[in-house]
Amino acid sequence: MLKGKFIVLGVTGGIAAYKMPNLARMLIKAGADVQVIMTKNAQNFITPFTFETLTKNKCLTDTFDRNFTYSVEHVSVAKRADLVMIAPATANVIGKIASGIADDMLTTTVMACTCKKIIAPAMNHNMYHNEIVEDNIKKLKAYGYEFIGPDTGMLANGDMGDGRLVSEEVLFERILTELSHTKDLLGKRVLITAGATKEAIDPVRYITNHSSGKMGLALAKSATMRGADVTVIKGETKVKFPDCVEVVHVSSADDMYKAVMERLDFDIYVSAAAVADYTPKTTAKDKIKKSDTDMSIELIKTQDILSAVSEHRKDGQFICGFSMETENVLENSRQKLRKKNLDMIVCNNLNDEGAGFGMDTNIVTVITKDKEIPLPKMSKSEVADKIFDYILEEFR
Repeated sequence: MLKGKFIVLGVTGGIAAYKMPNLARMLIKAGADVQVIMTKNAQNFITPFTFETLTKNKCLTDTFDRNFTYSVEHVSVAKRADLVMIAPATANVIGKIASGIADDMLTTTVMACTCKKIIAPAMNHNMYHNEIVEDNIKKLKAYGYEFIGPDTGMLANGDMGDGRLVSEEVLFERILTELSHTKDLLGKRVLITAGATKEAIDPVRYITNHSSGKMGLALAKSATMRGADVTVIKGETKVKFPDCVEVVHVSSADDMYKAVMERLDFDIYVSAAAVADYTPKTTAKDKIKKSDTDMSIELIKTQDILSAVSEHRKDGQFICGFSMETENVLENSRQKLRKKNLDMIVCNNLNDEGAGFGMDTNIVTVITKDKEIPLPKMSKSEVADKIFDYILEEFR
């Protein structure tokens, strides 16, 4: 995923520095070449040797270190860098960079870099909200620096508040988003529906399905990594969506319909949600019938979101649906493609081993008006990438 990418990881003097070897390991495993630069204070929390063992690169700590092959080290590193991430970033280093101070190996390298620079703050809650720190962050954002986090929770001194470094997984995902894909969806607005809707019978009971939201998550990650501006409208899911994705939470099919119809300014819409076709019609939603175990429920048809979106489509918009079937998969899916006036439909057979709800893999066929493209079993992330590949082919 990151093969051939050179990543500079800046580590400063916060307790969260102990998390950074895990991030370095994740980056190495993904194929990246990682250069760690530590401030003097960071070495009070973790040793350079730890990073050198993981990255197989000398950990840079001293601007005037004489024990290296001759080059102006901070300049040579800056020229190679595809991305710089400073994590954890203390108030001190944020202030120095914002003020143009370059008095150690990390700040001189950052000043010389022209690549993307991402800062992950980690500090005491009150320090993070100090007006000077807030001004420094605002200043760096204006210069194009990007910030991620902090999280809210228990801090090193036992206080509760925002100031915690985001997890290594979040940092890793952010780097993947920046570097792992070509930005062939840059400038595109992608709308995705995901997860399961819930249809209330009464205040306690509801009708739903087994959708986990994993396919929707894979689609959201793929689109984001390719540069798209992504909005996800989600029902019940068992997965967490990235912070860089706008997430709209809904419950029922009607809620999802309304949320989608309020967001018709998309370039690409991919419907990966398992939306109920019917919802209970009952006058007893404010009551619970304790004795009537055989209570019959009248069902009424829900709004067809895909058909409604197609009816309101604008020039240049692309609409992709999903079709989950147990028989006559291709015939039923092609019929849906025509009936709902879709550009593409992705179908699978729930009876196939390795396909369907809750799986990490899927087996699908991509259908357009004049193509049928069967795909072998692959991860849902790979399926998502293939889907956007084919969408872009159709766009062109």
